[in-house]
This record gives sequence, C-alpha cells and structure tokens, in this order.
Amino acid sequence: MPANENSPTGSPRDGADRAYGTGYHVPVLCKAVVSGLITDRSGIYVDGTAGGGGHTAALLDALARDGRVIAIDRDGEALRETGNRLTKAVESGRLMLVRGDFADAVDLLGGIGIRAVTGLLLDLGVSSHQFDEPARGFSFRASGPLDMRMDARSGLSAGDVVNGYDERSLRLVLSRFGEEPRAVRIARSIVASRPVPDTSALAAVVRSCVPTQDELKTLTRVFQAIRIEVNGELEALEQALVGATRLVSASGRLAVISYHSLEDRRVKRFLRYGNFEGTPVRDVMGTLQAPWREIHRAPIEAGEPETVANPRARSARLRVAERTDLS
Repeated sequence: MPANENSPTGSPRDGADRAYGTGYHVPVLCKAVVSGLITDRSGIYVDGTAGGGGHTAALLDALARDGRVIAIDRDGEALRETGNRLTKAVESGRLMLVRGDFADAVDLLGGIGIRAVTGLLLDLGVSSHQFDEPARGFSFRASGPLDMRMDARSGLSAGDVVNGYDERSLRLVLSRFGEEPRAVRIARSIVASRPVPDTSALAAVVRSCVPTQDELKTLTRVFQAIRIEVNGELEALEQALVGATRLVSASGRLAVISYHSLEDRRVKRFLRYGNFEGTPVRDVMGTLQAPWREIHRAPIEAGEPETVANPRARSARLRVAERTDLS
C-alpha cells in the first residue's frame, strides 16, 4: 500500500515541507504533523519550538480564521524570524510569540491567561540556521566558538563543558548523551589538549582518537552530547511532556518529533505508559491506565522524496498521541 501521512512510514508527497521551508530552516514531516495534530480547526495550538516558523505557518494555514497558534522558542533569533515571516498573523492576533523554554510551557502560557490548549507540537531538533551559522558553534563542519547555547541568555556554554569539566564528568557527558563507545579516550584527550579554543580544535582532538572511517559518526555523537549537556535537553523534554499532560485538553493531541534514540525512547515510554520508566499501570481489571493514547504504535518517518530534498529529515521520528480523560 502506498505510504501516506497516516501510516507509520508516511510523509508528505506533495512538497509540503519544502513549501514551508526557508533559507533559515526547513521543517520536517509538515503534512504528517498537521494531519496528526489538528482535531479542531478553531482550537488553540502551541508550537513549542518555533524555529524558522515552518510548522507554525503550516498550522495557521490549516486552521480556521478563529484558530490560534502560540509559538514558543528560547532562541531570540528564531522568534524574530518567525515574527518577520508571519507578521500578518501576529497583527491579526492569530499568532502569539513567546520567548522561553518549552519545558516551562505551563507557566509561560499561564502568564498570558491560557490554561488549556487543543494541541502541542514539540520539534526537538536543532534548526538548520543554528547548524549552519558558525558563530552559534553547533557544528563541527565549520570553525566557530564553543557556544552551542540555544538561548544566548543562559550561562553554560560548550566552552565551559569542554574546558572546565573534569575528565570523569566529561566522560559521563559523552557516554550518557552521545552513547559514545570511546568516551574515556576522547575525554582524556580533550583534557590533555586544553585549552581547546573553538569547534575546529575540538573536532581535531576527536579525530585524533578514532580511525578515519569512524570520524563522522564519532564527531556527531560528541557534538550532540555536549549540546545536550549545555542546553539541558533531556531534562527539558521530560518536563515538557509532564507539562503537556496538564496543558492539553481531553481529546486534544501531542505531537513530538525526535532525532535520536535518547529522545525517542523517553517520548515512546511516556506516551505509551505515562512515565519514563516504561512501567505499565493497570486497573483491577488489567486495563492500561495512561493519560495518552498513541495514534500510531510505530513512529512516522520521512519518506524518500523528503529525505532527498532535506537530508536532515532522515533521523526524524514523529509520534502523536491523544489525551485521554485520565490524570
């Protein structure tokens, strides 16, 4: 059967993602997000990671005129990009921009008088702009400062981790958040090479620890691990998922796009069981008691047309769940 947005391997086949993409960022799985998330075209929806406004724009286009979107992002550049792109929606009141961490969505929305929403989207990926702008320090492909902060106002930077953590702490970061098998060797080499001045120097240290054929995967894991530590990404994800259970109304939906197993594992367990341990909670009749009902058992993945057009979509996994009336 041909893949469609409602199948586990479904993805847009009509260029929807490219249509909502800009030079700043190309959103992934746009059509699948919209079809999976929207249950009431007049509802209130939250894009917890505005990025370049791609998913936000797609949601606005799919909603009725009285439907509203609140776009949250801790990156000031991303919010400015979204606001500049969707000025008319902001002026009409259909779109509201809120700067902050999606982990704090309950408080952020409460601050503007919103206690419940119809749907919430969390796209956990780093935006194309963040990767492509050397000054942000997210990528090993260009020389830039050891920054990696999604919110420039936050204190901890990649430089603090690389040049300040002791060898044991650094090894734990690489092991836990990068699942890096050579964490011991790389941590030891980083400490011995201090001060490490920038992303190019860090990449050179990592390359010195691995054979050529393993460089790309190892660099990806190491930079991912440091980025997760700097931004507290897994803690923020767990807090956001717990908050979503408070925010999303019964029969409303939560959509989460993850990009690596550390994220997806947490999302899958929480949507399936309502906890991060993966422990089923059942009533006296043996019926599973959970605040969410998965729309698809398996995650939705991008199909070949999308991954060819946007290689960063290859690792994307979309899970959608509906809020039950259980607390």
